[in-house]
Amino acid sequence: MTHALRALFTHVSSIALLSVASLALAAPQHAQTLYGEAPRYPANFKHFEYVNPDAPKGGTLRQAGFGSFDSLNPFINKGVPADDISMIYDTLTRQSLDEPFTVYGLLAAKIEKAPDNAWVRFYLRPEARFHDGQPVTAEDVKFTFDTLMSKGAPMYRGYYADVERVEIEDPLRVRFVFKQAGNRELPLIVGQLPVLPKHWWAERDFSKGNLEVPLGSGPYKVADVQAGRSIRYERVTDWWGKDLPVNRGFYNFDTLQIDYYRDNTVALEALKAGQFDYWMEMSAKSWATAYNTEAVANGQLIKEEIVNHNPTGMQGFIFNTRRPIFSDRRVREAFGLLFDYEWANRQLFNGAYTRTGSYFDNSELAASGLPSAAELKLLEPLREQVPPQVFTDAYQPPVTDGSGIIREQQRRAYQLLQEAGWRVDGDQMLDSTGAPVKVEFLLAQTEFERVLLPYKRNLADLGIELVIRRVDVSQYINRLRSRDFDLMVGGFGQSNSPGNEQREYWHSSSADNPGSRNYIGLKDPAVDSLVEGLINADSRDSLITHTRALDRVLLWGHYVVPNWHIKTWRVAYWNRFEHPKISPKYDIGLHTWWAREKSPEAAADAASIQPAVDVEQ
Repeated sequence: MTHALRALFTHVSSIALLSVASLALAAPQHAQTLYGEAPRYPANFKHFEYVNPDAPKGGTLRQAGFGSFDSLNPFINKGVPADDISMIYDTLTRQSLDEPFTVYGLLAAKIEKAPDNAWVRFYLRPEARFHDGQPVTAEDVKFTFDTLMSKGAPMYRGYYADVERVEIEDPLRVRFVFKQAGNRELPLIVGQLPVLPKHWWAERDFSKGNLEVPLGSGPYKVADVQAGRSIRYERVTDWWGKDLPVNRGFYNFDTLQIDYYRDNTVALEALKAGQFDYWMEMSAKSWATAYNTEAVANGQLIKEEIVNHNPTGMQGFIFNTRRPIFSDRRVREAFGLLFDYEWANRQLFNGAYTRTGSYFDNSELAASGLPSAAELKLLEPLREQVPPQVFTDAYQPPVTDGSGIIREQQRRAYQLLQEAGWRVDGDQMLDSTGAPVKVEFLLAQTEFERVLLPYKRNLADLGIELVIRRVDVSQYINRLRSRDFDLMVGGFGQSNSPGNEQREYWHSSSADNPGSRNYIGLKDPAVDSLVEGLINADSRDSLITHTRALDRVLLWGHYVVPNWHIKTWRVAYWNRFEHPKISPKYDIGLHTWWAREKSPEAAADAASIQPAVDVEQ
């Protein structure tokens, strides 16, 4: 054999070996993980650990909705969709609730991805059906993706921006091809796609929201709609997916009923009067003082705190930096100094909360101290584009003594405002153009006004007028979508594996998309660079480093006035329900609960329940 032939043979053999290795790596799997680690549950698993696989089916779960609704299409940027409407749809995969980011097949029996994450393929289950009996096919998957990208809410175009095309390989096999390789998260988040019936939508306008009951394939279907007032879902008894391991122990209630209330205080009273069954309490004051009722004392109405292992994310007063008044970082920092969290926590929240000091609080993703060497490698090239404190100071929200007197903070705030060109004329603050400063705070929840009124007084002490503008939910959502606000209270939820959603929160590409989650209006090349690095991180360590670096830049940008968090879910529910002894680590797990079978004594007790009265008026 000549040298040339030997070299050619060696080259061809190497290609063959690489191809075999690639096929082995890309073999279809029952689950996919972010970094190729083994999933917690093997291919032959029977059910998730956090469910009761033998939970009885039956009963009704009644919940409260807030405000109103006028649409059953949650995928577009028009109207207010009904709560829990997503329950009528199945997705390609399901994320487990006790792993940071692992997905298991739902509509897809198997998932296959390229070794370099350049594409992902889904093998659909032949038994999967829509509620009208039609099979779920690859055509439905492609139709759904193309429709959401062309007519859906802007978030889809940001979330799936790196998908180049969808290929139908056969009726039950579909492949998503990406614009570039290397994004480890993209194959997993593509699996979150809800699949819509192409044949049903063929005669309808997807871009219009209305109350026509849509066709789905999920565990529930819409049974009754009272426009703006209530919606009732019924369990699909012959649901195609009821016996899958990913679904065993889920969806145990025959009926889900949601009645809408325009005021959460009224809703809480309705809960205590037995008008609905389950409530997640968001008010520390109510949790501490509003449940002193006989029903709680005798165990009929149960209060429970369930540990939440998720990052808390960031809730705060969000500045709209599209407004010239908030385009200066010094102004935003000054406004942050004038919020007295310590007084609010003591006087309004019964000391129940912890001040949020990170966009990824309650997790290893949160920045702390000064940047590590690994973070500095990412931040040094951006030194001229980010606040200097990123390198020199550990971020901490302003701290007061809780007395309600914040003269020191006011002095520092005034100094910052002067540096920004603001000045006081008489009893009014004038901005850098000489106009009196008047800021509107957009609000939908009545009970939040008590938090804002002390803040309003602190701003007034410096001659700044804060107008609290409370509107109904529909108007609130429309104004958010059109960016018609100065300040609002909102949040940026986080998972243990942040990824493409960060583009929707912070990236320049989402800033001008109406309806995106980039409420702040961020257009910052340094933030863009860190977001892209985070999305394309090739290891858990790299993801953590990128997240911490991003956290620092966001914190020192003073884009929000940080609020507070608690590390538990506070829930109140009537004792007609039970839940598994093991709670999922990263979710409340409500759809694993079930209705307790009534004894004659329990039935008599339920019949004797009297409307509760809050002892504190």
